[in-house]
Amino acid sequence: MANATSTPPRLAGKIDGTVVKIGGSLVTDRARLCALLAECAEEPPVAIVPGGGPFADAVRATQAALGLDDALAHRLALDAMGRMAEVFCALEPRLTIATSPEAVADALAQGRSVIWDPVALKAGHAEIAESWDVTSDSLALWLASQLGVDRCILVKSAKRPVQTDPAALARAGFVDAAFPRFAAAFDGAIVIRGPEDFHQKHAA
Repeated sequence: MANATSTPPRLAGKIDGTVVKIGGSLVTDRARLCALLAECAEEPPVAIVPGGGPFADAVRATQAALGLDDALAHRLALDAMGRMAEVFCALEPRLTIATSPEAVADALAQGRSVIWDPVALKAGHAEIAESWDVTSDSLALWLASQLGVDRCILVKSAKRPVQTDPAALARAGFVDAAFPRFAAAFDGAIVIRGPEDFHQKHAA
């Protein structure tokens, strides 16, 4: 478990907006990814949580080759999400990066969509284990809880599953192992989308 930081447990009040996790694996389909990012930019306010994609895959490969511990791999994976945030911004310049929940909340309050870079979490957080049990899926739920938004959407390249129970999704490997715990702590709706139906992001 990571060490605690000064990040407040929750931000004050509820934020009008949606957290959308966009899987880094979508980089294999530039046209579709650009369309998703453009929709986020055009229909604020959305807080985008980027997956690590190929950058996270490189961390996994390096850990396996060199025997790095999970804590270091976790911090490198957070960096991978940050690099993917930069890629997303390069593909959709109307989006900007925020490096704290407070900065994300400020952007949403102004009606602007923004991409979250979780670099601040490298200092550690009591709620977030430094292991592969926590990936961008769980971090999206964590951010949604921090912001107090009423919806968290996961957009993945994999086919949308019929089963939506968080525990079942984790057992199937569709989400990370910590996802059910973060889901239980989130008061809003959790929506799973494939990239082909992202336009339905506000549907139940």
